[in-house]
Amino acid sequence: MTDIHHQGGMGGGMGTHGQFGGGMGSHQYQQQTSQRAHAIVKAATAATAGGSLLVLSGLTLAGTVIALTVATPLLVIFSPVLVPAAITVFLLATGFLTSGGFGVAAVTVLSWIYRYATGGHPPGADSLDQARDKLGYKAREMKGRAEHAAGMGQHQGGGMGMGHHRADM
Repeated sequence: MTDIHHQGGMGGGMGTHGQFGGGMGSHQYQQQTSQRAHAIVKAATAATAGGSLLVLSGLTLAGTVIALTVATPLLVIFSPVLVPAAITVFLLATGFLTSGGFGVAAVTVLSWIYRYATGGHPPGADSLDQARDKLGYKAREMKGRAEHAAGMGQHQGGGMGMGHHRADM
């Protein structure tokens, strides 16, 4: 019975057979009203926050302009000191950062070499081993060619190999 009394509302109500009419029930009406109120509160909050931030940015801009207006004569007066000081600070900061970067790179390389020398397998060790093997192979090949060329030069020179020169040259 209590459900029937709470279901009244706009366009609805009890019909002749105890059924509700085609209108909207009060529960649906309250839910829709609650959603509208929630949307209005969200919009008001967004407008308030946006307006506050806009005012704050305007005040910041005005403060910046006033501070620049006051500081400009001081900057002009002290510029012969400030400009070289700024350049010096920049160069010092760049030097320290570069030095730190090279230090980190050196520690990284030394750590890699230590791991490689102690039998660890740091990243890139395979490539280094392949390059070492390829250079060793090429060095042995060049040594063999040089020995072969030296041997051929002794045989073709008619006994005048390397280290023997003719007097008429």
